[in-house]
Amino acid sequence: MSSAWSIFVIILTVLMIVGCTWLLWSTSRPIKGEGETTGHVWDGDIREYNKPLPRWWLFLFYATIIYAIGYLAYYPGLGNFAGLSGWTSAKEHDAQRDEAEARLAPLFARFENMPIEQIARDPDGLRLGRSVFGNYCAMCHGSDARGAIGFPNLTDSDWLWGGTPDDILATVLDGREGLMPPLAAALGSDLAVSEVAVYAQSLSGRKVDPAMAAAGKRRYDTLCIACHGADGTGNQALGAPNLTDDIWVYGGSLDAIRKAINEGRHGQMPAHRDIIGPVRARLVAAWVWAQSQPEGTAATP
Repeated sequence: MSSAWSIFVIILTVLMIVGCTWLLWSTSRPIKGEGETTGHVWDGDIREYNKPLPRWWLFLFYATIIYAIGYLAYYPGLGNFAGLSGWTSAKEHDAQRDEAEARLAPLFARFENMPIEQIARDPDGLRLGRSVFGNYCAMCHGSDARGAIGFPNLTDSDWLWGGTPDDILATVLDGREGLMPPLAAALGSDLAVSEVAVYAQSLSGRKVDPAMAAAGKRRYDTLCIACHGADGTGNQALGAPNLTDDIWVYGGSLDAIRKAINEGRHGQMPAHRDIIGPVRARLVAAWVWAQSQPEGTAATP
């Protein structure tokens, strides 16, 4: 919060407290015509009298004001003033996290150095891995790990960066960043972009215009071969997808492929090493790896 906003909040808060105090004090003073009726009558015999608030009620209001002043002095609430206690929500969060970590440490301890393949055959390990995945990965890859447009399906055998247990663990721990540059300017025309897109579709076995695909292949061999390979099977060292299996992260329609060629793609998986730690990363990597294995290879979670 800037100094200007901090001063504004402090002044506004103090004025509100002073205003409430003044209002209580002014209404507690003797009033003209006290004890007389106001002339308002309900249901024939219920009359409104002109009387101040009862003393005990006023004292309760004054007590709330005193409590508010004490609270604002002890806890942060007056702009940038940190409060006498030094309390912060970040410290509270860290304390609760540390308490939870200490409580759960024995549960995770036995998986610390266990090979991922072995965790994948351990029902308890898979249950924990699935829980971690649901908390940290499902928002992108879905609760069933089948992904969505822009987020890879983790249950098949198609991997951008490699599907071995060690590859998956490295992805979880350190993240991945895949970049396809926009190629519209290099190709020079919409027709050229369409030709390359049609050739990309042909690599996955789709029926396309042969002339368009042939023209697209010549352009592909000039610009795209460096990442996706001469045969279109991609390069896991670069995160370049395999174009021959008809599995498309961003969609395989002509328009979707044209959009990728024209504008490029920038996919980023954040690193989770500092978020979930190495043991939880190992557990979630085991669960993810198990989803892509033939049935019976891994234990049922």
